[in-house]
Formats: sequence, structure tokens, C-alpha cells
Amino acid sequence: MMQIALGLSYILSGGQPVPLQMTDFQHTGYGVIPHTTIPYPVIWMIVVLIVSSGLLMRTRFGRYVFAIGGNEEAARLAGVNVGRIKTAVYVISGMCAAIVGFLYMSLFSSGSPQTATGNEMLNAIAAVVVGGTSLMGGRGAIIGTFFGALLIGFLDNAMNLLQINSYLQWVVLGVVILLAVVLDELRKRYLKRA
Repeated sequence: MMQIALGLSYILSGGQPVPLQMTDFQHTGYGVIPHTTIPYPVIWMIVVLIVSSGLLMRTRFGRYVFAIGGNEEAARLAGVNVGRIKTAVYVISGMCAAIVGFLYMSLFSSGSPQTATGNEMLNAIAAVVVGGTSLMGGRGAIIGTFFGALLIGFLDNAMNLLQINSYLQWVVLGVVILLAVVLDELRKRYLKRA
């Protein structure tokens, strides 16, 4: 679906950015709350963090998500409507992606099919894994993912400031993901022995 949507966006835009001329909308991406120094995107981030963390950690839905991630068949046998929960997770993910697209569009004052291409893979996976979510499922936290995203953002920024080759940056992020997975496996083995 991602490839279909990306291809359609290139067709509809002719592969060019579509300019945006709404000043009020543009301030959503880079403006600050009046009489403060807090940027609007920070407020969006805090709202999404609080809502998603509450949803995942304090509701039956969140427990079902973890159950499906840990063992989908066991969750199904326990009476969890796996199809409905997975659909809801994808809908929530799509809503979060739409918010990010909205913020990118207001930040750059245009809509472009090239914006953030690649972020859906390496950076997102790296942030989640570094934040402590198991690739095997069943374990994770929104706050951990937040700190994982901060670390990945810090690494990206530092490598850019140090003018490290962009291809080498991919290698570094791959190594970070690999280390996080290895540490997760070692932690699981240690907990099994204990």
C-alpha cells in the first residue's frame, strides 16, 4: 500500500512539490505558542505521547495489543478479536502518520512526495528498537520509543554536523539497530536463567 500511495502521489504532483499559501497553517509547523517559546510541533508530540501511552498502558485495548504481539495465536484462543485489534492498530498508525505529514507540509510550506522518504523504515525501526520494544513483540513502551527517537535524532544531527557521509550514516544506524537487538536477546536469556 505504501508503494501504491507513493506512486500515486508522484503521479498527481508530477514529482514536484505543491506550494502552500496559507500563513496560519504554515505556523503550525514552525510557529510558537503566543507569549512562550514552545513550538506547536512540541505540543502535538506531547498530546500524541500522552494519548498513545494512556491507550497502550491503561486500557484493555493496550493489553490486547501486547498479547497479540507476544503470541497472536494464544491471544486468539483467549478470545481476543485479533483482526479487529490489528485493524485498529493500523488505523492509529495511519492517523499518526497523517499528523506527521500535516506538520511536514506546514513546516516546508508545501506538499512533496519526496519528503521523509526512508524515515518509515530505518529511522522508525531504529527508534522503536533502541527504545526497548522487542522485535519479537509483546514488550515495549511509548516513553521508551520517545527516548529512542531522541537518541536517533541526536545521532542523525551529530553525524550531519560532523559531515559524516550519508551512506556511512545508514551503516551507523544499522549497527545501532543490531546492537539494540543483540542486547534485547541477551537480556531475555539472562531473565530466563534468573
